[in-house]
Amino acid sequence: MNDNTKLTRTTDETPRTEPALLPAVDVIEDASGITLHADMPGVPKDNLSLQVEADTLTIEGTLALDLPEGMEASHAEVKLPRYRRVFTLSKELDTGKVSAEFRHGVLTLRIPKAEHAQPRRIEVQVA
Repeated sequence: MNDNTKLTRTTDETPRTEPALLPAVDVIEDASGITLHADMPGVPKDNLSLQVEADTLTIEGTLALDLPEGMEASHAEVKLPRYRRVFTLSKELDTGKVSAEFRHGVLTLRIPKAEHAQPRRIEVQVA
């Protein structure tokens, strides 16, 4: 990302009802927008929630680790049942055109730049 950061991580502005894991997120910026890759293993698509409100992006997911009936884990390194991450988005991004894909526990979001923020070529007229 350049000096005009398009995405910043924020602290939660709304009270949490329970603690959550922070998923690892990679953010890649190019001339036409940003792409986020969030690692959320153990979260089925039905338990995934994405929300854009004003300039805030919230990613949440609840783990669904199925154990056979009558069994319980003897050791669990992941003790929190959900992921949560909140980002503040730049006004240069077009939040109305967000696309999302979820495959093998990795959420991929694409947020294009708004048309006014896209680079454009200007033709020079000969007088």
